[in-house]
This record gives sequence, C-alpha cells and structure tokens, in this order.
Amino acid sequence: VQLQASGGGLVQAGGSLRLSCSASDFRLEHFGIGWYRQAPGKERELVAAITTAGTTNYADSVKGRFSISRDNAKNMVFLQMNSLISEDTAIYYCNLVPSSLSRGVWGQGTQVTVSS
Repeated sequence: VQLQASGGGLVQAGGSLRLSCSASDFRLEHFGIGWYRQAPGKERELVAAITTAGTTNYADSVKGRFSISRDNAKNMVFLQMNSLISEDTAIYYCNLVPSSLSRGVWGQGTQVTVSS
C-alpha cells in the first residue's frame, strides 16, 4: 500500500496550494485517508482526515484554512490549503488513517515551503 502526494511548491505567506493524493493499486474510497506533515526537527503529525463517508476532521492549527476532499471517480484525495503561513512549511504525505494500516509504508511526500 503506497499513496503518492503531489502539488507542493513554494508559495508566499497568505497564498494557496492544492495537494493531490493518488494510488495506483487500490481504491482510496474504501479507506479513511489523511494528510500528514513533517516539519524539520518535528514529529510527523496528522493535519486533516476524511472518512469513507466523507466526514472530515482537522488539526486545530489548520482548521478554517485547510479543506480535505475526495473524488472517488478519479480515485484521488485533495488538500486545499489557504491562508498559508510559514509554520505550514513541511513535507506533506497522504496515507491511510490510521497510518498503521499501511504497515510503515510511506510515499515520498511533497514539499510545501511558505515564505514570509
């Protein structure tokens, strides 16, 4: 099980990015999917999650700014990130929720850098 994240980049504070998550060998719609991030020197944290029913949850640090969604027809999950701040700088990964379901397998992630 390996999910691939894409769409990161360099953006100014206050800007927006949309990340995409895809999988080539299984259907994402059958799993809860989360967006995780790891900033330099910090532990990886779950910032947004979506259940199979479409229920969403967010970390307090991104609530009101980030939005997770899924497109089952495209077999993709998205993270819309608005009002970005420098503290959002991190490598962003998508994975199953809980991540233990992927048995330690993580994709490469996508770098998001917010310049102030």
